[in-house]
Amino acid sequence: MKLLKYVLVGFMFGIVLTKAEAVSWYRIYEMFHFQSFHMYGIIMTAIVTGVVGVFLIKKQNLKDINGNVIYIMPKEKGNIRYWIGGIIFGLGWAMIGACPGPIFIMLGAGFMAMGVVLIGALFGTFLYGLIKNKLPH
Repeated sequence: MKLLKYVLVGFMFGIVLTKAEAVSWYRIYEMFHFQSFHMYGIIMTAIVTGVVGVFLIKKQNLKDINGNVIYIMPKEKGNIRYWIGGIIFGLGWAMIGACPGPIFIMLGAGFMAMGVVLIGALFGTFLYGLIKNKLPH
């Protein structure tokens, strides 16, 4: 029963992203060609929501589902690895036309070619897990 609420939230997230056209390859194409504000508006809304959420978690000392106070570790100040990771992520997003969340939504919508993308994403994650101890963190 506990798992059901996560599945329902996932379905709702998928419906919202689909209705907002955030999973549309054409909308992503428009964004990377600076032809439309649509996707930038969605991304900025997500950023503002995240900033406000983290601020409230820290300010109110909110607790998780088990009653433990949520602690958010401070991040390192500007580091080249964040730039490199962001560029790689952005290039992959531009080439594929989807970031990780919409991969599942597009599969659910019947775009079976996204299965190849999902396999590639899983392989990349697996590969990172194998070599992460050898990378300069």
